[in-house]
Amino acid sequence: MCPRLFEIGPFTVYSYGLMLALGFITGSYLFVSEFKRRKLDPNIANNITLIALVAGIAGAKILYIIENWSSFIIDPIGMIFNPGGLTFYGGFILAVFLVYLYGKKKGIKFLTITDAISPGLILGYGIARVGCHLSGDGDYGFPTTLPWGTDYSNGTYPPSAAFKDFPEITGQFPGGIVPDNILCHPTPIYELIACALICWFLWSIRKKTTPTGKLFMFYLILSGIERFLVEFIRPNPRILLNLTEAQIISIVLIVSGLIGWRILTASAQKVNLNQNG
Repeated sequence: MCPRLFEIGPFTVYSYGLMLALGFITGSYLFVSEFKRRKLDPNIANNITLIALVAGIAGAKILYIIENWSSFIIDPIGMIFNPGGLTFYGGFILAVFLVYLYGKKKGIKFLTITDAISPGLILGYGIARVGCHLSGDGDYGFPTTLPWGTDYSNGTYPPSAAFKDFPEITGQFPGGIVPDNILCHPTPIYELIACALICWFLWSIRKKTTPTGKLFMFYLILSGIERFLVEFIRPNPRILLNLTEAQIISIVLIVSGLIGWRILTASAQKVNLNQNG
Protein backbone atom coordinates (compact mmCIF):
# COMPACT_ATOMS: atom_id res chain seq x y z
CA MET A 1 0.00 0.00 0.00
CA CYS A 2 1.10 3.55 -0.64
CA PRO A 3 -1.05 6.19 1.12
CA ARG A 4 1.49 8.93 0.32
CA LEU A 5 2.83 8.98 -3.23
CA PHE A 6 5.38 11.81 -3.04
CA GLU A 7 6.04 15.25 -1.63
CA ILE A 8 6.57 18.58 -3.39
CA GLY A 9 8.07 20.94 -0.85
CA PRO A 10 5.58 21.20 2.03
CA PHE A 11 2.81 19.53 0.01
CA THR A 12 2.08 15.81 0.12
CA VAL A 13 0.34 14.04 -2.76
CA TYR A 14 -1.88 11.29 -1.38
CA SER A 15 -2.89 8.30 -3.47
CA TYR A 16 -6.52 8.63 -2.37
CA GLY A 17 -6.72 12.28 -3.38
CA LEU A 18 -5.04 11.61 -6.71
CA MET A 19 -7.40 8.77 -7.64
CA LEU A 20 -10.39 10.80 -6.48
CA ALA A 21 -9.29 13.61 -8.80
CA LEU A 22 -8.76 11.18 -11.69
CA GLY A 23 -12.22 9.75 -11.05
CA PHE A 24 -13.83 13.17 -11.27
CA ILE A 25 -11.84 14.10 -14.39
CA THR A 26 -12.83 10.88 -16.16
CA GLY A 27 -16.46 11.16 -15.11
CA SER A 28 -16.57 14.81 -16.13
CA TYR A 29 -15.13 14.01 -19.56
CA LEU A 30 -17.84 11.45 -20.26
CA PHE A 31 -20.51 13.76 -18.87
CA VAL A 32 -19.46 16.72 -21.02
CA SER A 33 -19.22 14.47 -24.08
CA GLU A 34 -22.77 13.27 -23.48
CA PHE A 35 -24.03 16.84 -23.00
CA LYS A 36 -22.50 17.80 -26.35
CA ARG A 37 -24.12 14.82 -28.06
CA ARG A 38 -27.48 15.89 -26.64
CA LYS A 39 -26.80 19.43 -27.94
CA LEU A 40 -26.77 20.91 -24.45
CA ASP A 41 -24.41 23.61 -23.19
CA PRO A 42 -21.17 21.90 -22.09
CA ASN A 43 -20.46 24.81 -19.72
CA ILE A 44 -23.50 23.78 -17.70
CA ALA A 45 -22.06 20.26 -17.53
CA ASN A 46 -18.78 21.67 -16.22
CA ASN A 47 -20.64 23.66 -13.57
CA ILE A 48 -22.60 20.57 -12.55
CA THR A 49 -19.33 18.65 -12.23
CA LEU A 50 -17.93 21.36 -9.96
CA ILE A 51 -21.07 21.34 -7.83
CA ALA A 52 -20.97 17.54 -7.63
CA LEU A 53 -17.27 17.63 -6.68
CA VAL A 54 -17.69 20.06 -3.80
CA ALA A 55 -20.99 18.61 -2.59
CA GLY A 56 -19.71 15.06 -3.04
CA ILE A 57 -16.66 15.57 -0.86
CA ALA A 58 -18.57 17.61 1.75
CA GLY A 59 -21.47 15.16 1.95
CA ALA A 60 -19.17 12.14 2.04
CA LYS A 61 -17.14 13.68 4.88
CA ILE A 62 -20.27 14.65 6.84
CA LEU A 63 -21.73 11.13 6.66
CA TYR A 64 -18.35 9.60 7.58
CA ILE A 65 -18.17 11.84 10.66
CA ILE A 66 -21.72 10.87 11.65
CA GLU A 67 -20.83 7.19 11.27
CA ASN A 68 -17.68 7.64 13.38
CA TRP A 69 -18.94 10.21 15.86
CA SER A 70 -17.05 8.80 18.85
CA SER A 71 -13.75 9.11 16.97
CA PHE A 72 -14.70 12.61 15.80
CA ILE A 73 -15.23 13.78 19.38
CA ILE A 74 -11.74 12.60 20.27
CA ASP A 75 -9.98 14.18 17.27
CA PRO A 76 -12.31 16.52 15.32
CA ILE A 77 -9.56 18.39 13.47
CA GLY A 78 -7.82 15.20 12.43
CA MET A 79 -11.10 13.66 11.20
CA ILE A 80 -12.07 16.75 9.19
CA PHE A 81 -8.74 17.20 7.45
CA ASN A 82 -7.92 13.52 6.97
CA PRO A 83 -7.54 13.04 3.17
CA GLY A 84 -9.41 9.73 3.49
CA GLY A 85 -12.48 9.09 5.57
CA LEU A 86 -15.25 9.62 3.04
CA THR A 87 -18.55 7.73 2.75
CA PHE A 88 -19.77 7.73 -0.86
CA TYR A 89 -23.52 7.74 -0.25
CA GLY A 90 -23.34 10.91 1.84
CA GLY A 91 -21.72 12.72 -1.07
CA PHE A 92 -24.12 11.13 -3.56
CA ILE A 93 -27.22 12.33 -1.70
CA LEU A 94 -26.02 15.91 -1.20
CA ALA A 95 -24.71 16.17 -4.77
CA VAL A 96 -28.01 14.91 -6.24
CA PHE A 97 -29.96 17.49 -4.25
CA LEU A 98 -27.78 20.43 -5.28
CA VAL A 99 -27.58 19.31 -8.92
CA TYR A 100 -31.38 19.11 -8.97
CA LEU A 101 -31.63 22.71 -7.76
CA TYR A 102 -29.06 23.90 -10.31
CA GLY A 103 -30.73 22.06 -13.18
CA LYS A 104 -34.09 23.54 -12.23
CA LYS A 105 -32.55 27.01 -12.27
CA LYS A 106 -31.10 26.41 -15.76
CA GLY A 107 -34.33 24.91 -17.10
CA ILE A 108 -32.90 21.45 -17.74
CA LYS A 109 -34.89 18.43 -16.62
CA PHE A 110 -33.31 16.57 -13.74
CA LEU A 111 -33.67 13.19 -15.46
CA THR A 112 -31.93 14.56 -18.56
CA ILE A 113 -28.96 15.49 -16.38
CA THR A 114 -28.93 12.18 -14.52
CA ASP A 115 -29.11 10.16 -17.75
CA ALA A 116 -26.14 12.07 -19.13
CA ILE A 117 -24.07 11.75 -15.97
CA SER A 118 -24.77 8.10 -15.12
CA PRO A 119 -22.00 6.38 -17.16
CA GLY A 120 -19.35 8.85 -15.99
CA LEU A 121 -20.57 8.76 -12.41
CA ILE A 122 -20.25 5.00 -12.03
CA LEU A 123 -16.82 4.90 -13.70
CA GLY A 124 -15.56 7.84 -11.65
CA TYR A 125 -16.69 6.08 -8.49
CA GLY A 126 -14.82 2.92 -9.51
CA ILE A 127 -11.61 4.85 -10.18
CA ALA A 128 -11.88 6.64 -6.84
CA ARG A 129 -12.13 3.25 -5.17
CA VAL A 130 -8.59 2.53 -6.37
CA GLY A 131 -7.57 5.35 -4.04
CA CYS A 132 -9.13 3.41 -1.16
CA HIS A 133 -7.11 0.38 -2.23
CA LEU A 134 -3.83 2.27 -2.41
CA SER A 135 -4.35 4.08 0.89
CA GLY A 136 -5.54 0.93 2.69
CA ASP A 137 -8.20 2.95 4.52
CA GLY A 138 -10.29 0.01 5.73
CA ASP A 139 -12.52 -0.38 2.67
CA TYR A 140 -10.89 -3.70 1.88
CA GLY A 141 -12.60 -7.03 2.58
CA PHE A 142 -12.34 -9.91 5.01
CA PRO A 143 -9.25 -12.17 5.11
CA THR A 144 -8.95 -14.56 2.18
CA THR A 145 -6.75 -17.38 0.93
CA LEU A 146 -7.39 -16.51 -2.72
CA PRO A 147 -4.24 -15.91 -4.78
CA TRP A 148 -5.04 -12.21 -5.23
CA GLY A 149 -5.39 -11.58 -1.49
CA THR A 150 -3.74 -8.25 -0.64
CA ASP A 151 -1.52 -7.12 2.24
CA TYR A 152 -2.84 -3.85 3.70
CA SER A 153 -0.42 -3.65 6.62
CA ASN A 154 1.04 -0.34 5.39
CA GLY A 155 -2.36 1.27 4.94
CA THR A 156 -3.86 4.08 7.00
CA TYR A 157 -6.24 1.63 8.73
CA PRO A 158 -4.55 -1.79 9.10
CA PRO A 159 -6.46 -5.06 9.62
CA SER A 160 -5.74 -5.20 13.38
CA ALA A 161 -7.93 -2.11 13.73
CA ALA A 162 -10.40 -2.84 10.94
CA PHE A 163 -11.44 -6.25 12.30
CA LYS A 164 -11.32 -5.55 16.05
CA ASP A 165 -15.13 -5.44 16.30
CA PHE A 166 -15.65 -8.68 14.36
CA PRO A 167 -15.31 -11.59 16.83
CA GLU A 168 -15.86 -14.13 14.06
CA ILE A 169 -12.56 -12.88 12.60
CA THR A 170 -10.55 -12.03 15.74
CA GLY A 171 -11.47 -15.36 17.32
CA GLN A 172 -9.35 -17.14 14.74
CA PHE A 173 -6.12 -15.54 15.99
CA PRO A 174 -4.12 -15.72 19.25
CA GLY A 175 -5.08 -12.95 21.65
CA GLY A 176 -7.96 -11.92 19.38
CA ILE A 177 -5.68 -9.67 17.34
CA VAL A 178 -5.69 -9.98 13.56
CA PRO A 179 -2.15 -9.68 12.10
CA ASP A 180 -1.73 -6.55 10.01
CA ASN A 181 -0.11 -8.57 7.22
CA ILE A 182 -3.10 -10.89 6.81
CA LEU A 183 -4.17 -11.13 3.16
CA CYS A 184 -7.60 -9.63 2.49
CA HIS A 185 -10.09 -9.32 -0.34
CA PRO A 186 -9.15 -6.26 -2.46
CA THR A 187 -12.80 -5.16 -2.58
CA PRO A 188 -11.98 -1.72 -4.08
CA ILE A 189 -10.57 -3.53 -7.12
CA TYR A 190 -13.69 -5.71 -7.29
CA GLU A 191 -15.72 -2.50 -7.36
CA LEU A 192 -13.52 -0.98 -10.06
CA ILE A 193 -14.13 -4.00 -12.30
CA ALA A 194 -17.88 -3.99 -11.61
CA CYS A 195 -18.15 -0.24 -12.19
CA ALA A 196 -16.22 -0.44 -15.46
CA LEU A 197 -18.63 -3.12 -16.70
CA ILE A 198 -21.67 -1.09 -15.62
CA CYS A 199 -20.25 2.00 -17.33
CA TRP A 200 -19.68 0.05 -20.53
CA PHE A 201 -23.26 -1.23 -20.43
CA LEU A 202 -24.79 2.21 -19.77
CA TRP A 203 -22.61 3.84 -22.42
CA SER A 204 -23.53 1.22 -25.02
CA ILE A 205 -27.30 1.66 -24.55
CA ARG A 206 -27.44 5.41 -23.90
CA LYS A 207 -28.51 6.34 -27.46
CA LYS A 208 -31.40 3.89 -27.66
CA THR A 209 -32.78 3.93 -24.11
CA THR A 210 -36.07 5.81 -23.86
CA PRO A 211 -37.89 7.59 -22.32
CA THR A 212 -35.66 10.08 -20.52
CA GLY A 213 -34.76 8.81 -17.07
CA LYS A 214 -34.55 5.10 -17.81
CA LEU A 215 -30.77 5.15 -18.10
CA PHE A 216 -30.56 6.67 -14.63
CA MET A 217 -32.89 3.99 -13.29
CA PHE A 218 -30.51 1.39 -14.72
CA TYR A 219 -27.71 3.17 -12.89
CA LEU A 220 -29.58 3.12 -9.57
CA ILE A 221 -30.39 -0.58 -9.88
CA LEU A 222 -26.96 -1.77 -11.03
CA SER A 223 -24.88 0.43 -8.73
CA GLY A 224 -27.11 -0.56 -5.83
CA ILE A 225 -26.66 -4.26 -6.59
CA GLU A 226 -22.89 -3.84 -6.91
CA ARG A 227 -22.54 -2.12 -3.54
CA PHE A 228 -25.03 -4.42 -1.81
CA LEU A 229 -23.09 -7.53 -2.81
CA VAL A 230 -19.58 -6.30 -2.04
CA GLU A 231 -20.63 -5.26 1.47
CA PHE A 232 -21.05 -8.92 2.45
CA ILE A 233 -17.28 -9.36 2.51
CA ARG A 234 -16.35 -5.93 3.87
CA PRO A 235 -15.80 -5.18 7.61
CA ASN A 236 -18.52 -2.60 8.13
CA PRO A 237 -20.88 -2.62 11.14
CA ARG A 238 -24.15 -4.52 10.72
CA ILE A 239 -26.91 -2.23 11.95
CA LEU A 240 -30.22 -3.83 10.88
CA LEU A 241 -31.14 -7.40 9.87
CA ASN A 242 -27.40 -8.14 9.70
CA LEU A 243 -27.04 -5.53 6.94
CA THR A 244 -24.65 -2.59 6.81
CA GLU A 245 -25.73 1.01 6.40
CA ALA A 246 -24.49 0.93 2.80
CA GLN A 247 -26.57 -2.17 2.07
CA ILE A 248 -29.71 -0.52 3.43
CA ILE A 249 -29.10 2.54 1.27
CA SER A 250 -28.38 0.22 -1.68
CA ILE A 251 -31.76 -1.44 -1.22
CA VAL A 252 -33.40 2.00 -1.27
CA LEU A 253 -31.59 2.81 -4.53
CA ILE A 254 -32.53 -0.52 -6.12
CA VAL A 255 -36.19 -0.18 -5.14
CA SER A 256 -36.24 3.46 -6.29
CA GLY A 257 -34.76 2.42 -9.63
CA LEU A 258 -37.32 -0.36 -10.09
CA ILE A 259 -40.23 1.92 -9.18
CA GLY A 260 -38.89 4.67 -11.42
CA TRP A 261 -38.45 2.19 -14.27
CA ARG A 262 -42.05 1.03 -13.91
CA ILE A 263 -43.44 4.58 -13.77
CA LEU A 264 -41.46 5.68 -16.82
CA THR A 265 -42.47 2.57 -18.76
CA ALA A 266 -46.14 3.05 -17.89
CA SER A 267 -45.98 6.73 -18.87
CA ALA A 268 -44.34 5.90 -22.21
CA GLN A 269 -46.96 3.24 -22.95
CA LYS A 270 -49.73 5.70 -22.14
CA VAL A 271 -48.26 8.28 -24.50
CA ASN A 272 -47.98 5.69 -27.27
CA LEU A 273 -51.59 4.64 -26.77
CA ASN A 274 -52.78 8.24 -26.97
CA GLN A 275 -50.73 8.87 -30.11
CA ASN A 276 -51.95 5.70 -31.79
CA GLY A 277 -55.50 6.18 -30.61
